[in-house]
Amino acid sequence: MTDNYKNILSKLPSHVELVAVSKTHPVEMIQQIYDQGQKVFGENKVQELVEKQLLLPKDIQWHLIGHLQTNKVKYIAPFINTIQSVDSEKLLEEIDKQAEKYKRKIKVLLQVKIAEEKTKFGLEIHEAKEIFQEYLNGKFPNIEIKGLMGMATFTDDKNQVKKEFTLLKQIFDKMSLQRKLETLSMGMSDDFPVAIECGANSVRVGSAIFGHRNYNL
Repeated sequence: MTDNYKNILSKLPSHVELVAVSKTHPVEMIQQIYDQGQKVFGENKVQELVEKQLLLPKDIQWHLIGHLQTNKVKYIAPFINTIQSVDSEKLLEEIDKQAEKYKRKIKVLLQVKIAEEKTKFGLEIHEAKEIFQEYLNGKFPNIEIKGLMGMATFTDDKNQVKKEFTLLKQIFDKMSLQRKLETLSMGMSDDFPVAIECGANSVRVGSAIFGHRNYNL
């Protein structure tokens, strides 16, 4: 597993952040990768994230990358570093409220729907732009919108994937003209090289590091 991790790192340009996706894997495995120097980990489910956070080093930067229900924001608000999967204004309002409660600013990425397949979650492009405009106008004072996140269609057609990633990069660049965005999170174990080619500076890699998931966790 540590060899997998080093292999992935060797493929990443220095400006690209690696989010090690540790969902469904036990704390012992996460600790091993942490001991190699990895500080940023991504989880899908709130309950699993909360349990792991208690058992692992406090300087880990946890990213929530799965769909987040508004009623679960309060459980991660005290410690979460970044919520990558903001897919509605209602969710953003709740994050803002909880961040204020804990007197902190929570970093978020707006998840934009770019896949042509029917994905359940993500903002339409016009919604993402509208929310960003509201943010620039002073709404959500306890939040920092750091950038965008997107998932490409699950397909072997590299051109399709490239087209979708390129679209998100164009949106990212346009929005950055209003205020510079920092993070463009695209690409997972199967397609991160294409994502980097298209402009991603953060990738979410799980199975290529940890192996296939342990669904019995």
